[in-house]
Amino acid sequence: MKEQVEKTENSKEFSEECNRVLAAVSDALYSIGGKWKLMIIISIARGNHRFTELQRQVKGISARVLSSELKDLELNGFIIRKVTAGYPVTIEYELLPYSQTLEEVVGAMTRWGMQHRERIKMEGSAGKAQQSK
Repeated sequence: MKEQVEKTENSKEFSEECNRVLAAVSDALYSIGGKWKLMIIISIARGNHRFTELQRQVKGISARVLSSELKDLELNGFIIRKVTAGYPVTIEYELLPYSQTLEEVVGAMTRWGMQHRERIKMEGSAGKAQQSK
């Protein structure tokens, strides 16, 4: 009987921890998930501040999607949209200090992406060698 109570308690603790982790990952994916958000942040960090520069740098993104993603990033406190009066009016996007909290995430994803690309290349070349035998 005592073992069953312990299993139930451990199961609840595990379940609560799992729920906390899932909620945290869900929140992160909501804020920076998708195909474009991190790429936009990286592009702004590398000096692309105008809409057309971002669209040119982030290959494959449409103007409509870029506009939507920029609004989401602004709402989540990663960037700010600066409008400069004059002729013509210029609009630039700048990173806010909060975006610096993503450095570790971007670094880890960069390392993993490079490692994964190498693995795929190696498996691809190994597969071709196997087929030619």
